[in-house]
Amino acid sequence: MEFSRDFIALACRRGALRFGSFVTKAGRSSPYFFNAGLFDDGASFNALCGFYARTIRASGVAFDMLFGPAYKGIPLVAGTAMRLAEKGMNAPFAFNRKEAKDHGEGGMLIGAPLGGRVLIVDDVISAGTSVRESVEIIRAHGGVPAGVVIALDRMERGRGDASALQEVNQAYGIPVLAVSSLDDLISYLDGDPELAVNLAAVQAYREMYGTCAIL
Repeated sequence: MEFSRDFIALACRRGALRFGSFVTKAGRSSPYFFNAGLFDDGASFNALCGFYARTIRASGVAFDMLFGPAYKGIPLVAGTAMRLAEKGMNAPFAFNRKEAKDHGEGGMLIGAPLGGRVLIVDDVISAGTSVRESVEIIRAHGGVPAGVVIALDRMERGRGDASALQEVNQAYGIPVLAVSSLDDLISYLDGDPELAVNLAAVQAYREMYGTCAIL
């Protein structure tokens, strides 16, 4: 998508996308690291949620409401719902608690009642645990998972030949939408004189652990 480059540029400026040597959850040494939590002021977070909204609108995925898994999905789902509403898509949203509340309104969920086609909004997918938990919550409350939208598709293999995103697609039959992908990042690095020094390392990582494009 044409705005993926703008998203990567913003992530680099904010330090949410960094280059160096980082160990992933899978124990791999990665030359880059993405942390959506570093969109930590009003302007940058507003822009981030705008990219999520544009990705959803461009995808054409049909949905009735949004769901954000705790914890990073909570502000993301609220912000994305607001940015969608600005474009005339006024979707209800909900999110969950990690622990049930035994006073006040109680329960595990906050926001609109889960129902219909529910689009999950999260930061990244690693092992797919968050998606699995979200799908279980949605189904338990009578909703139907409609898809997942994330910020960055690392496009790397999981335990087998498929990526975590492909495994989600295969397991639940739902699309995974990404604002940007590793291919977008490589293209961006290739065109940026200052960051091009990181290109060879990222390409080597792609060759070692990469898989085919998102389904």
